[in-house]
Amino acid sequence: MSGPLTLTRPGRDGEAPGPPPRPGMVWLPGGTFRMGSDAHYPEEAPAHRSRVGGFWIDRHQVTNRRFAEFVRQTGHVTVAETAPDPADYPGADPSLLVPASVVFVKPRHRVDLRDVRHWWQLLPGAHWRRPYGPGSDLRGLDDHPVVHVAWADVAAYAAWAGGDLPTEAEWEYAASGGASDPAEYAWGDELTPGGEHLANVWQGEFPVLNLAADGYERTSPVGSFPPNAFGLSDMIGNVWEWTSDWYGPHEPAGQQACCAPARPRGDAERASCDPATPEVRIPRRVSKGGSFLCAPNYCRRYRPAARMPQAVDTSTCHLGFRLVIRPDARP
Repeated sequence: MSGPLTLTRPGRDGEAPGPPPRPGMVWLPGGTFRMGSDAHYPEEAPAHRSRVGGFWIDRHQVTNRRFAEFVRQTGHVTVAETAPDPADYPGADPSLLVPASVVFVKPRHRVDLRDVRHWWQLLPGAHWRRPYGPGSDLRGLDDHPVVHVAWADVAAYAAWAGGDLPTEAEWEYAASGGASDPAEYAWGDELTPGGEHLANVWQGEFPVLNLAADGYERTSPVGSFPPNAFGLSDMIGNVWEWTSDWYGPHEPAGQQACCAPARPRGDAERASCDPATPEVRIPRRVSKGGSFLCAPNYCRRYRPAARMPQAVDTSTCHLGFRLVIRPDARP
């Protein structure tokens, strides 16, 4: 399972150009929609019209089972399983430059929500095969989304599978179910319509009390909740998902993102770095969708319009991905 695919151009009225190029993919015809939001976090603004072409997208997030097949065939070693290069982290404590990944650790009491260090821990020995750290394993998790994957890992998987990571606009269009003016959530304007839980998110007081009323305290098997209007599962919650876009502000209101003048790739990459850490210039990509750690009292980002920057060198216990394949639009 490797190498690029060549597809025909989309059929009339955006119909699929043929059968799915990979099992488990869904054809989205493309269209114009309202991207972003003016009603929530500032990084989601301004809301603006964006247009995407038709593309295939994975129905589910990539699972541990699929990622294990990729590793078996390629011998890929993930970023979390590799010691960081000291040259990339000037001034860092050498004891921290060991194979590790970021894991959520529930505090024993209420904490200041302004300091994420109360619940995030860089845990040596945590990686995709050991999602909760040394001593953990993947028993019972074959159909859960793979986590602890940094950008280099998802890019390597995409190259092996003959696909790409979605752009932010493609991902948001997919999560919105094709609506020109999307609802608040992937299914409507209520988080739990009629008391029904439609995504794997946090219930209770984050980060100290998770009631797991949706049935899951951590990740859930892909497809455990109803799909959206496109037939896609877990576009909201479960795990955040990588996109291919460098993190930066939205295009100005009124512009279509696909048509607005783009900055050179190098400029966009440099601008994506966190200004709070000028001594460590690690680029960031956009992640979308929220996760099982998103709660009403903290990080209400279980919405299609929500977005979060993710450093390309960093993997976590609540970040995964899915792929797209675009048809060949050459004349």
